[in-house]
Amino acid sequence: MIKISLIPAVVLLTAPVGSAAPGEVQSLFESSAAPNPRSKIDELVFGGLKRLGLQPAKVCSDAVFVRRAYLDVIGTLPTAQEAKEFLLDQDPNKRAGLIDRLLKREEFADYWAMKWSDLLRIKAEFPINLWPNAAQAYHRWIRTSIKQNLPYDHFVREMLTASGSNFRDPQVNFYRAMQNKEPQTIAQTVALTFMGTRADNWPKDRLAGMAVFFSQLGFKATAEWKEEIVFFDPAKTAAPATSGVSPAAAIFPDGIPARLAPDQDPRAVFADWLVHPKNPWFARNLVNRVWCWLLGRGIIHEPDDIRPDNPASNPELLAWLERELMAAHYDLKHIYRLILNSTTYQLSPIPQTDRPEGEANFAHYPLRRLEAEVLVDALGQITGTTEKYTSAIPEPFTFIPEEQRSIALPDGSITSSFLEMFGRPPRDTGLESERNNRPTAAQRLHLLNSSHVQRKIEGSPKLGSLIRSSKDRREIVTGLYLTILSRFPTDEELKIVAAYSQSANVKGRDVLVDLAWALINSAEFLYRH
Repeated sequence: MIKISLIPAVVLLTAPVGSAAPGEVQSLFESSAAPNPRSKIDELVFGGLKRLGLQPAKVCSDAVFVRRAYLDVIGTLPTAQEAKEFLLDQDPNKRAGLIDRLLKREEFADYWAMKWSDLLRIKAEFPINLWPNAAQAYHRWIRTSIKQNLPYDHFVREMLTASGSNFRDPQVNFYRAMQNKEPQTIAQTVALTFMGTRADNWPKDRLAGMAVFFSQLGFKATAEWKEEIVFFDPAKTAAPATSGVSPAAAIFPDGIPARLAPDQDPRAVFADWLVHPKNPWFARNLVNRVWCWLLGRGIIHEPDDIRPDNPASNPELLAWLERELMAAHYDLKHIYRLILNSTTYQLSPIPQTDRPEGEANFAHYPLRRLEAEVLVDALGQITGTTEKYTSAIPEPFTFIPEEQRSIALPDGSITSSFLEMFGRPPRDTGLESERNNRPTAAQRLHLLNSSHVQRKIEGSPKLGSLIRSSKDRREIVTGLYLTILSRFPTDEELKIVAAYSQSANVKGRDVLVDLAWALINSAEFLYRH
């Protein structure tokens, strides 16, 4: 195998990002455009940086942007042809055009349904136990909602007020995807998911007051195997007070008592309060999560730990995004467009300062390893190979076709050894921290030496076709770079590959197989940048 250190692309991101680098390497990541503010987002971010005496990074290059946008918006690498067309396009508005096209792609719904499935704990087996029929129905409803751009307030209201069969009314699975169905547990889950706060740290009386809204929820089995009806049960009494003396009163998390009619489903009352424009949590939680998903860090960090003593790094930015979401009637794609088209999002990953405040204030784009699902899909796309997924227990509807992409898997119980090794979340708690993207020695060894990756590369029908498609070595190498790294090779890289191909120990197709292996093992491939 070719030594990794011979390929500049492999070591490109392994050195400290702020350290000096050759001009040609630097230019791969940075464009000549100055980081000028182009939107309200930029004015607020750059204003904050100026007050802190921090310089923003330069704007990223087109090659960086096309790869970044594909991975961040649809969780999928651009094909070689897509990358080439974008890089050669001379339209000054091509970045905005690409963003609009990606937001309409089928993979957008797949990728963001995966994100929401993590938060909503879509898992058929232990300890969530949705069962496969319900997990499939729930995932399908979430994906359809995202594809149709269902307003976020409607999306949440449908889950909070849902009643019916877990097989036929998929939204009710929100109440079943918890490790127990006690009112206080439900209240904690609602607060975590839709308010971004950990209610288990609240005073007991405050949590008890919120739990009353979910204390009249009933669950009833049917004659159909593993079907369950979720319904409003007015016969149930309110949750008892913590003192055990009298029933607790329904109190909203902001401390205001609620008025509940005897025949009124209290979940609907809570939903009205939650999505109201004056609510201090709802829009803030959502825009903070979206910002975190796209830029690697929340304006409030962690995004599901919003509390008074964990302030926003840029309160004005967070407040402005909240207002934009409400003014757009909770149109999520509007928020995506605002962020993706900003100069802030399009900054290079190479910071202009080594001060730690830079990362918290978005002075550069952060390096992040690809998620397990995105990485294995990328390997499959590059090599033209597929993966096998299995479920721990062979329930109905768990057969997975070989062409199934990982980002589109509907159920957290359907997995593979690769997904588990690379940190896919178990979907047990709904916490963002369940996903572990920290690299490990086992992961590096798997990518470097495993028969799994070796078979994909050496037996790749796609790479084989590319190698056979031309007798021009330079053209084939360029195709490999576009396929794997979404960019053209530099002159220096072409020289190194040519020198390696002349080695007495490496001949013909082996040179290109080794090159593909080296690029796949590069930090440039394994990380978002």
